[in-house]
Amino acid sequence: MTIADLKGMKQGKLRIAVITTTKYFMPRLLGPFCQLYPGIDVSLTVTNHEQVIERLAHNQDDLYVMSQLPEHLDVKAYPFLENPLVVVAPRHHPLAKMHNIPLKRLVEETFIMREPGSGTRRSFQQLLDTHNLSVQVRLELGSNEAIKQAIAGQLGLSVLSRHTLTSDSEDLTILDVEGFPLPRQWYIVSLSGKRLSVVAETFLEYLQEAAAQLSTGTSAAIPAWAKRQAASEKDAAEV
Repeated sequence: MTIADLKGMKQGKLRIAVITTTKYFMPRLLGPFCQLYPGIDVSLTVTNHEQVIERLAHNQDDLYVMSQLPEHLDVKAYPFLENPLVVVAPRHHPLAKMHNIPLKRLVEETFIMREPGSGTRRSFQQLLDTHNLSVQVRLELGSNEAIKQAIAGQLGLSVLSRHTLTSDSEDLTILDVEGFPLPRQWYIVSLSGKRLSVVAETFLEYLQEAAAQLSTGTSAAIPAWAKRQAASEKDAAEV
């Protein structure tokens, strides 16, 4: 890190746009970074998949976090965290005790879905299309929290990111369905031709390492990363 870069990390701005599901883990990843660099002003925009893609197309932010990459844009994408999709039901649903539930049996149930622009919905629909199946959609809701409440109210099943199932989801259960969990990845993305600021580059490096530890349930890599950054900054300052 050069002296100019070191000054850039003392103050500056980092603009990140993320899809709504990331709210279940992004604050835990942002917190230590903000503590390490208190002079950095972080702007976090949380919206749906279509809006994040639109912001990316118009280069409104430094970095973007999503699970489904755009096909019509030339981007650089770095996978940093698994994002498995699972079938969620009320805890006492009749299917809860079954194993390897066939998809043909699953689609007999009523479903609650995210809005059509949702990446989660698109992934589930692709699976259904592959098997020439369809589901009856009772409700379309714009947030994962609303969907979880509707599931708990026995209005139907849904496909959600496993990250959405937190400690307050005791009324819900994950069904054992053939083909699930659907494997997906979280990516941090930028436009291919965009030159990232030193702040964005540093956060990108941090995120890839810190997320690896988040997935294992520890945060050991965060202080280790911080120590290396501090050593790098000290070396730059002494040049």
